[in-house]
Amino acid sequence: MAQYVFTMRRVGKVVPPKRQILKNISLNFFAGAKIGVLGLNGSGKSSLLRIMAGEDTDIDGEVVTMPNLNIGYLQQEPKLDPDKTVREIVEEGMGVVFSAKKRLDEVYAAYAEADADFDKLATEQAELEAIIATAAGDNVDHQLDASRCAACSCPSPTCCCSMSRPTTSMPSRSSGWSNSCRNFPAPWWR
Repeated sequence: MAQYVFTMRRVGKVVPPKRQILKNISLNFFAGAKIGVLGLNGSGKSSLLRIMAGEDTDIDGEVVTMPNLNIGYLQQEPKLDPDKTVREIVEEGMGVVFSAKKRLDEVYAAYAEADADFDKLATEQAELEAIIATAAGDNVDHQLDASRCAACSCPSPTCCCSMSRPTTSMPSRSSGWSNSCRNFPAPWWR
């Protein structure tokens, strides 16, 4: 019998003074499940997602997750560093990929050196290209631009993503990115 990776049993949430926003919610998910949460404004969608992500534990009922389950959560109003651009913030989240990409550029440049060890460089190049392809697909810049669009102003398909209203807490230097959202197919820019 298949095992659930996530379970909620009779979960409820009350906020001060005594407003009940969730009552008696029970959910079970198998590995690889795709879910969507629909509802009117103020119906508790964001609260439910915060509970699912483990961000809110002040609840009635029980939440059980499989050990070592990694749940991603994109906050509706994330705390962003005002001294960084949106691109810089997204790059931090893709640190391994960008480190590999930076090193790969250095490897490409090293081929032009007089004493270059082509075998060593080719081995390292293959390893770095595999990291980039595995983690982010073949077009890291395209994925970065799409992530920026999703994080900035567009509805995101990411699980545990709370984007029920437009984000208002954008970094002060965020105006430095181009209108590249228009270049992505739906749902990125709609």
